[in-house]
Amino acid sequence: MGFLLRAMAWLVLTAGVAMADPGFWKNEWPRTDFSKTSVENWVEILSGGPGKDGIPALTAPKFIAVSKAKLAAREPVITLEIAGKARAYPLRYLIWHEIVNDRFQGLPIAVTYCPLCNSALVYYRKNKRETLEFGVTGKLRNSDMIMYDRQTESWWQQATGKAIVGKLTGAQLSPLPSWMESWESFATRNPRGEVMAEPNHGRPYGTNPYERYDSSKKPFLFNGEMPPHGIPPLVRVVRVGQRAWPLPRIAKAGEIREAGVVINWTGLQASALDSGTIAKGRDVGMIRVRNEKGEDVAHDLLFAFAFHAFYPRGAWMLGKSD
Repeated sequence: MGFLLRAMAWLVLTAGVAMADPGFWKNEWPRTDFSKTSVENWVEILSGGPGKDGIPALTAPKFIAVSKAKLAAREPVITLEIAGKARAYPLRYLIWHEIVNDRFQGLPIAVTYCPLCNSALVYYRKNKRETLEFGVTGKLRNSDMIMYDRQTESWWQQATGKAIVGKLTGAQLSPLPSWMESWESFATRNPRGEVMAEPNHGRPYGTNPYERYDSSKKPFLFNGEMPPHGIPPLVRVVRVGQRAWPLPRIAKAGEIREAGVVINWTGLQASALDSGTIAKGRDVGMIRVRNEKGEDVAHDLLFAFAFHAFYPRGAWMLGKSD
């Protein structure tokens, strides 16, 4: 497994992550109201190694034209298309920053990516009348990133978009339709689109600090129940609502029409969590999820263990025996 994961594991062990006690965290989080929470057992929350903002979220990034970008054809990007305009957020940047606070077509959005769960979601970052700006707590729950808003310092679960600790506990962010695809796929379809420019943070962009992670037998810092039906924990699944379709099933079929959605699979997208160089990752393909009217549907493409952890009563769409 990659150097970063080994380093994180060392930090976790030396810091004693068993100290799942809000009293301990109050020194780092004096503005967070720990008396309000939906977390039943604080042991679920662990330090991932880096502290508050140790993984620096981005705000108001710069963009360049598709024609000026120098990305490899199979590199994965998160795509957002609104009202005829398109933007691509390369995983070569998000794997190091995890959150991008942006505005697109007048909408305040948060583009989020948790490498340990492969969860990539774009949220409308407005709670009632207040526009929130998000950062990375450095904490994990079921291996998934816990975000925080800079306005109240409430904690939010990235994979669900729910506030789980603090003043805004119970609030829910609205996901926007977005998807992961190869850079070549995005650029071909959107020659006049925009792509996020390289941040000025001195990271080794284009490299994967979680080398071979998605080939592991066990997720990092996860002690929960493994998925049912013999599904390997790090198999990717397409989540729509509380239903999950294993990616191997979709790849074999090419197209699946079920439960009011149409899921298409095509090849030639590199895994961001395989090779030490993202562009050289093995082909995991790409999916597009639409409703029966052909409209894009908000979804996630996360690992099976994470779906089971956050949606324990969810439906596994396995075929005839569902």
